[in-house]
Amino acid sequence: MAHLLVVDDEPAARSTFALLLRKRGHRVLEADGVTAAAKRLAEEVFDLVVTDLRMPDGDGLDVLRAVKAHAPATDVILLTAYAEWKSAKEAIRLGALDYFEKGQEPDELNHRIDKALAESALRRENENLRAQLRERYGLPGLIARSPAMQTILDLVARVAPTDATVLIQGESGTGKEVIAKAVHHASTRAAKPFVAINCGAVPETLLESELFGYVRGAFTGAGVSKIGLFEEADGGTLFLDEIAEMPAALQVKLLRALQSGEIRRLGATQASTIDVRVIAATHGDLATLISAGTFREDLFYRLNVIQVLLPPLRDRREDLPALAEHFLARAATKLGRELRLSPPALERLLRYPWPGNVRELENAIERAAILARTTTVEPDDLPPHVSAGLQLGPSPALPQQISLAEAERIHILQTLERFGGNHSGAAEALGIGRTTLWRKLKEYGIDR
Repeated sequence: MAHLLVVDDEPAARSTFALLLRKRGHRVLEADGVTAAAKRLAEEVFDLVVTDLRMPDGDGLDVLRAVKAHAPATDVILLTAYAEWKSAKEAIRLGALDYFEKGQEPDELNHRIDKALAESALRRENENLRAQLRERYGLPGLIARSPAMQTILDLVARVAPTDATVLIQGESGTGKEVIAKAVHHASTRAAKPFVAINCGAVPETLLESELFGYVRGAFTGAGVSKIGLFEEADGGTLFLDEIAEMPAALQVKLLRALQSGEIRRLGATQASTIDVRVIAATHGDLATLISAGTFREDLFYRLNVIQVLLPPLRDRREDLPALAEHFLARAATKLGRELRLSPPALERLLRYPWPGNVRELENAIERAAILARTTTVEPDDLPPHVSAGLQLGPSPALPQQISLAEAERIHILQTLERFGGNHSGAAEALGIGRTTLWRKLKEYGIDR
């Protein structure tokens, strides 16, 4: 049952329509114009408002504005005459959900109302799930100001209640495990274990026994039986990070487990039934690995039921200020300090390309929190390469059109970073005096 408001200045049309809706089980209030509707909207929240477009004391656009002012999530359907379709389309642009031309079959309007209510219920459910994600797992990987991350959270909210396998792809440091945990904690399996393993961090000879376990005597040294991670995660979720690193022979066994829901410990003669949701992740290009014959195509399709493509931090810069503030607040709590970011420091963070993504940002903020001399984090508290907007590690060659002064600046700052900020060592390596190095840094806006 939904709570509806019907707005129309014609009593007969309004009461007839309201009666039809009540017969369908809805709770319906009526308003005879814009003024009455605005009063109703100020007093309570409705699931849906159906309003005539033309009325003596205003029009449906006024009702629409009142709805969005008091309850932005409430949908509006406008009733229009044929000649009013231009105004109706303007209403859609301003936020109305739909418009319905008077004279059409009532069943069609009922269908549109049912559809609007169903979509509204789904949105509320998704909002509740997103709230659960934030409450139960915290903010770091679930900050979503950017459209890219809003899309990710919407997908997580829809996928979490199912048992579908999920494949998360993205660069290192983008938060793949955070999203995997978010899916788990918003699912019906939340009370059961979340078990994670990095397939690239375990030697090939041990990975099979880690995943599937073994029985006593299965191999030399197997003095007692041991359950594997599949059994440990029974009823819950198994997160296979860096799935692209899994050896080919083990891929076959994983595929069989996913298809049959059964696993067999090393040395066992009988299989065991398991109830595990698998979420896999990789920063590699699986399509290339499939073409090269190192990753099974059938396993890829079994894992890739739901695909989540995590954007790098450079493509979601709207999230960076909130992420930085979160990491700073967490670091400040650990240190027992009050800390905030200065606008110049935030500007440097926004300018840097973050090749290490969210993980690199977290480390940079933690370092700045430790080194900050006052309660305000300034640019020179950040790692020198971040403050200077440089990228460490493998990076493209310097642009061909770079100026000599810019090449000098980059070389000096990279050398300083290599020596961990030590001026004496950096100056000696550069073949200049400490005073000259200090003067150069001052020119670059680095006062240390």
